[in-house]
Amino acid sequence: MESEQPLTQLSSQQEKVLVLDFGAQYVQLIVRHIREQRVYAEMVPHDTPLERILAARPAAVVLSGGPSSVYEEGAPTVDPRLFDAGVPVLGICYGHQLMAQVLGGEVEPGQQREFGRTDLNIDDPGQLFTGVADKTTCWMSHGDKVVEVPQGFRSLAHTPHTPVAAMGDERRRLYGVQFHPEVQHTPDGPQILHNFLYDVAGCKGTWRPSSFIEQTVAELRERIGDKRVLCTLSGGVDSSVVAMLVDRAVGNQLTCMFVDHGLLRKDEAEQVIETFAPRLGDRFVCVDASEEFLSKLRGVENPEQKRSVIGEAFIRTFEREAAKLGEFHFIAHGTLYPDVIESGGDGTATIKTHHNVGGLPADMKYENLEPLRMLFKDEARQVGRELGLPEEIVRRQPFPGPGLAVRIIGEVTPERLETVREADAILREELEASGVEGLAQWFAVLATMRSVGVKGDFRTYEHPIILRVVQTDDFMTADWADLNHELLATISNRIVNEVPGVNRVLYDITSKPPGTIEWE
Repeated sequence: MESEQPLTQLSSQQEKVLVLDFGAQYVQLIVRHIREQRVYAEMVPHDTPLERILAARPAAVVLSGGPSSVYEEGAPTVDPRLFDAGVPVLGICYGHQLMAQVLGGEVEPGQQREFGRTDLNIDDPGQLFTGVADKTTCWMSHGDKVVEVPQGFRSLAHTPHTPVAAMGDERRRLYGVQFHPEVQHTPDGPQILHNFLYDVAGCKGTWRPSSFIEQTVAELRERIGDKRVLCTLSGGVDSSVVAMLVDRAVGNQLTCMFVDHGLLRKDEAEQVIETFAPRLGDRFVCVDASEEFLSKLRGVENPEQKRSVIGEAFIRTFEREAAKLGEFHFIAHGTLYPDVIESGGDGTATIKTHHNVGGLPADMKYENLEPLRMLFKDEARQVGRELGLPEEIVRRQPFPGPGLAVRIIGEVTPERLETVREADAILREELEASGVEGLAQWFAVLATMRSVGVKGDFRTYEHPIILRVVQTDDFMTADWADLNHELLATISNRIVNEVPGVNRVLYDITSKPPGTIEWE
């Protein structure tokens, strides 16, 4: 059964900004940073019909960047009537050029492309650049440029190689910027977005976790009615927040099931049981299916196949165990916005299939509930706090649904699971003891290749452990953490000495992109 429209999509009466996606690499950052201004934003495909856009009654529309050139045949475009609809519009990079071209301006290839940090000179602050210094820096990534603004527009800023780095028609509330205000390398980006949202579009800033909870609980009640819901409770923040939302909406119609698939971190199954059994009573069900999952993973090496196998095993286990508890109509997941995007939802390319998005079997018996589907991780944490979840749950380390199976490169075996589980426990223990702050996620990966080493007087031929520690705000992009070398040495020494079968420890210094946070 296919999933319904996401419950978290706000009604037409509520303040929202629609971001039209023209294929920008970081379109999600636009959405995220608008939400940071306490204005709800949602990404939609660029070819969404104008009637549907206007029916949503957006407070504003943002046109994202993209890899195309506006003058090329078949380049993505926008309905010209959008600019006469009375809705404030901000074009970014490609969106800026598209606005100029559609409205009669001129766009041409630049003789010198601009990539990276660039000096930005503000010529006409107006509403868009209020509070921004006359000379600042911005992040550019473009080859084409606007050389003539449309009728009614004024050029607002320039750079050494871009005469129209920003333009605006104040009367129609239409603005374009060639640079990227959504990235951290544009230091005044938050101020520029704030000016557009509040001074130009007149937003009130009503996006709060509390308003999300109220709206979502009401929508859950309406959709669920008198039917029963089975929640896939892993003990992580996402599924825990979903459980509490559904519990608030329909109470005793909810049953939460924790499946121990044998792929969890050290002592994690015990922690989940200790946390939720007292809270939910007989509505919390624990199932030990570790042998079944390991059996189904035998011989499987491809990461996408692992995710598919685990996704189906999850559903089949839930179906079998739920049948013992009576009839359920819905299954509730902790799906987040990055899960949807990386799984190829919302028209984007598939990066990796998340088991609760693209990895679900086609003949699933339940109807999906995904109340967090349009939220980022930090927003889910905020909602969890509003719902009264304890901090140890709200701040719990992110953990993929397939668990340690995607932290083993190659086939999953009991021996390999034990190796990566022990190495991961040492890493977590040492990082927590060190008091290092600002870390978002950390874990160990087992590579199934082998290398020569020496332990004592003996030659070894054993596996390497790869450590992954990252810093990120939204998990859409991430940087590797520059840890103290003495700390890394301590972790490495403990793993090599305490974990059988390991003779090397490597540290991953790859950002996202080009890598992902997980290895598989």
